[in-house]
Amino acid sequence: MDDKMTSGEIARKAGVSQKAVRLYDEKGLLKPTEYSEGNYRLYDKEALQILEKIVALKQIGFSLEEIRDNLTSGDAKDIEEALELQLAVMEEKRYRIEMVIDAIKRTLARKDESLDWDDVANIVQSVTLDQSADLAHWKALQHTVGEDWYVKVFRSMEFASDEKVLDLGCGFSKIWRNNWDIIPEGTKIFAYDIRGSWADDFEKFIEENKGTLPEGVAIDLTFEDLEKEASWKKIDQEKTYDRIIAHYVFDELKDPEALIAKASKLLSKGGFFSVNGPDVCDWEEFYKNAMKEAGIEASFIDEAIDENEEKRDAFREMVGKYFSKVDIVALESSFRFDKADDIFEWMQKRYETQTKFFASNQNKIKEYFADKIAKEGEIVITTTSHFLHCSV
Repeated sequence: MDDKMTSGEIARKAGVSQKAVRLYDEKGLLKPTEYSEGNYRLYDKEALQILEKIVALKQIGFSLEEIRDNLTSGDAKDIEEALELQLAVMEEKRYRIEMVIDAIKRTLARKDESLDWDDVANIVQSVTLDQSADLAHWKALQHTVGEDWYVKVFRSMEFASDEKVLDLGCGFSKIWRNNWDIIPEGTKIFAYDIRGSWADDFEKFIEENKGTLPEGVAIDLTFEDLEKEASWKKIDQEKTYDRIIAHYVFDELKDPEALIAKASKLLSKGGFFSVNGPDVCDWEEFYKNAMKEAGIEASFIDEAIDENEEKRDAFREMVGKYFSKVDIVALESSFRFDKADDIFEWMQKRYETQTKFFASNQNKIKEYFADKIAKEGEIVITTTSHFLHCSV
């Protein structure tokens, strides 16, 4: 009995609470070595080593389920793979933390305005989403084949001279930056976003480059929250708009339908409202077929496809309530990969909640992609994104 420890003693030695020890027992991570005559849990030195491993793995971000799987397998190779995957996860978390730090700094820089907690929450959310989208676009550019994505989107809008354009949630504004010198003459752009978003950077860009805009083009950037009525009072002053854009904003809105309803009342005759929302991505089918060929069970991909189809159909039905005509515009883009690690990273990012799946199948997935690249020279994936061009 002298070399045995009670749950309280082992907890103190490992630096955790007694409650945590009981939880690890319930979850099957740390079973007592034996029980005393009074039915108290007792643990030996080997149990202490296991508890210390649990604490260490938990500290670096593993879930209790993942820790249990690692302890059960005990295979050094599996642990190495799990640690490599966890390293990638934690580096992504670090990037997100840095984004939030940047958002807070931007918020504090608003010395000329009074702040409230709603402002802080909205700004942090907006900056995080803006920067995540910008990072995703930057990564996509490393593999994009052919024309810039925002040039394609710009062309699909069919802008004409002397039009009024309303850009809701303009953000970093690649649709304007990347087509700066071909914006039709006389275009009046009314762009809206909140302070503290990437629209702050767009404000600087406008000031530095307004002298190079085509003749008669003007950009009026206003910092307002689109979910507050004060914003729409200003927007309504222009009466109607020839084009209204709401791209990549609906993840940020509490009530997307309210924005769509308001936009439907502001279109001029012959104009259209361009919006994108939930969609079914060709990447899903690519990964589904790839895992099938590789002999890897990945039913969660089918579940993701079904869920996205439901969201897409519900969104399009909702949009159809406010517009008499909804045209679906399909834009293609292609991506080239010549390294298995890169395409694996994209897959891991798309299904970031499937940590256990990637920990178990990382090598097999990479081997499949590496073999395919070796045979074909590269992997080229063509995807289609859909925009709704809506008119009343």
